[in-house]
Amino acid sequence: MAEQRIFELGDFPLQLGGVVLPNARLAYITLGELNAARDNVVLCPTWFTGVPADTAAVMTGPGRALDPERWFIVIPGHFGGGASSSPSNTAPPWERSRFPRMTTYDNVRAQHRLLTEELGVERIRLATSWSMGACQVYAWAAAHPDLVEAIAPIAGSARTADFNKVFLAANRSAIRSDPDWNDGYYGDKPPVNGVRVMANIYAGWAFSEPFYRDRVYTALGARDVPELLDLWAGNFLKVDANDLLAQMTTWWHNDIGAHADFAGDFEAALRAITARAIILPAELDRYFPPIDCEYEARGMPNAECRPIPGVWGHMAPVEPAAQAFIDAALRELLGER
Repeated sequence: MAEQRIFELGDFPLQLGGVVLPNARLAYITLGELNAARDNVVLCPTWFTGVPADTAAVMTGPGRALDPERWFIVIPGHFGGGASSSPSNTAPPWERSRFPRMTTYDNVRAQHRLLTEELGVERIRLATSWSMGACQVYAWAAAHPDLVEAIAPIAGSARTADFNKVFLAANRSAIRSDPDWNDGYYGDKPPVNGVRVMANIYAGWAFSEPFYRDRVYTALGARDVPELLDLWAGNFLKVDANDLLAQMTTWWHNDIGAHADFAGDFEAALRAITARAIILPAELDRYFPPIDCEYEARGMPNAECRPIPGVWGHMAPVEPAAQAFIDAALRELLGER
């Protein structure tokens, strides 16, 4: 695996509130080599709780559509994710629960600086990622239609729907209701029980009902639901609770219309996405459902919606058959068959 590096952003003005984040940092990894023509760049932003190495493990590999032997793959970590500037690694006055609200476009602007200033990228052949990473992909294509040739958002959306916010509200409340939360200043006694409750709530949304009914969770090494819940909780217990909440705040407010170029007009932002797009919702995703992605595709001039079949729900991209389905779409967008 490639070494994670840090791009120093310096004093970074945020989109909202007139806030400048001092000494902002963007963590990233690159896989493969930029070719002489500079036309083999693939951008893969990270997802909720994911750091760049996690994204590389799920999205790339030898023989995959995103093969580092063929493509120069850039994987930047989003703000709040623990690798880039986050509540857990930022100095006062923006530490812990005082960490400022980051937007999807803050992430895109930082990533744009990384690609253009540090890596010398002039064109993005494909932008693709999963979940919160997909949200960033939409924003990239809306803000930089001249730079992005193709996109494949996977199990994500261009705007967080109200039903999705109900899911997020439950997760946020679970953490904050833990007596150890202490308004985010929990020191060496983090709100472990609150995070476990959050994980239990999340498990009911991450997979589909048939996934549980048919005991597909045994493919993950769990013999029953309690074992699955223990495995699932480990994904979140490794993440600082303030970082979890900061990421949920960015997710809650995600809306590609929330940009000066679009003045809140979501449909105008969709129309601005001129890149060739294959939108890949998971067929049984509960909080990024295909119906929302179909609406978004209709508003984009060069897009189609292609649901990923299967019972894994939002977690489809970790399942081998779904990965093959996704890779077929990515190869199509990359001009490969």
